[in-house]
Amino acid sequence: MSDDPNQPNLDPLTLRLAAANALIRRRRTIKPKDMSEKPIENAHLAAILENANWAPTHGMTEPWRFFVFAQEGRQRLAEFMQSLYKKITPEDQHRPDKFDKLGSQPLMAPVVVAIGMKRQEIEKIPEIEELAAVACAVQNMHLTASALGMAGFWSSPPLSYTDEMREWLGLGDPRDKCLGFFYLGWPKDEGWPESTRGPITDKVTMVSQ
Repeated sequence: MSDDPNQPNLDPLTLRLAAANALIRRRRTIKPKDMSEKPIENAHLAAILENANWAPTHGMTEPWRFFVFAQEGRQRLAEFMQSLYKKITPEDQHRPDKFDKLGSQPLMAPVVVAIGMKRQEIEKIPEIEELAAVACAVQNMHLTASALGMAGFWSSPPLSYTDEMREWLGLGDPRDKCLGFFYLGWPKDEGWPESTRGPITDKVTMVSQ
């Protein structure tokens, strides 16, 4: 509480809400091409992954699985993505620019996290709820990265959803899924991107009786 009569008295609830508002509305997508070569400290990466682990999960299934590619591991990922693209893309649809991007993009970010969903064996929880839980975990990762001033980008090229990618990551059950890749690094630019959203009133229907 402030003793200054010119300053508003901010109770703890208001302060917590203001902090949450600022963090959520600060989050931005910053692509790997706009990330620097500055490495990510293990403590920062551990915090990001641990916060992902606290996502909501129906039935406590905790379906998220993360495969972290750093240092030389990024090259392994890039090479596999290129080989898989060649395998699954018809020759007449092959695009050299896409092929080159799959080989270069993983090397632009200090860390790439492959995002997996481990399906509940008894399938009591609907699959869509497991997918939503993993998405919430990724949002926790992105928010934590934003709080640290780090850049984040969730990418899901079509090859993410193939059986070949799922198996390569070690997700052995055909019901499991790879849901893409979260690129993590530090932004090259000291400025933070601006963004906008349309009015929330256009997206809410109130039912009061």
